[in-house]
Amino acid sequence: MSEKEKEEVLEEVLEDLEKDAVDAKKEKTDDTKKDTSEDKKEETKEDGDDKADSEEKSEKKEDGKKGVFKKKKDKKDEKIEELTDQVKRQMAEFDNFRKRTEKEKSQMFETGAKSVIEKILPVIDNFERGLAAVPEEEKENAFVQGMDKVYRQMLTELDTIGVKPIEAVGKEFDPEYHNAVMQVESEEYESGIVAQELQKGYLYNDTVVRHSMVAVVQ
Repeated sequence: MSEKEKEEVLEEVLEDLEKDAVDAKKEKTDDTKKDTSEDKKEETKEDGDDKADSEEKSEKKEDGKKGVFKKKKDKKDEKIEELTDQVKRQMAEFDNFRKRTEKEKSQMFETGAKSVIEKILPVIDNFERGLAAVPEEEKENAFVQGMDKVYRQMLTELDTIGVKPIEAVGKEFDPEYHNAVMQVESEEYESGIVAQELQKGYLYNDTVVRHSMVAVVQ
């Protein structure tokens, strides 16, 4: 082979090598672009996911804030509740005051009534003593009958307001109602029984105004 032919063959080989190198470089560049595009897509997707997560967290945070705001009471509502509580307390205090006042009035009335009754009872005692001292032949006297009617009317009025005499004679001695001033012997009653009433006792609405003064069988 001549020198010229050798040079031509060498040039062809070099051209082929150069062409292969260019193709390889081009293929590598395409692969690089492809990888870069895919990476960008992946990054874009990740950014989108991160953004979605961020937005979701932000929404949850906002919802949390809204929940806090919802739970937090308005100043007007707090003031209304405060005033309502004050009114309820005042109403309860007023109700207690009313009940206490009514009780005190009742006690004062009871005390005043008992005081008046205690002053009237000696008058009743005097009527009874005076009528008991009238001789039998004079009981039909108009004056005596008039006094008897006044006496009975007073007893009726006392009974109307709740004043009643305490039963004594023939009853077992009871220190809550009877005041024993002496002991006597009796064939009619047993021991511990009231045999004689020396002064009549009275009750006012089941409360003793004056104890019966009695003699008890020993």
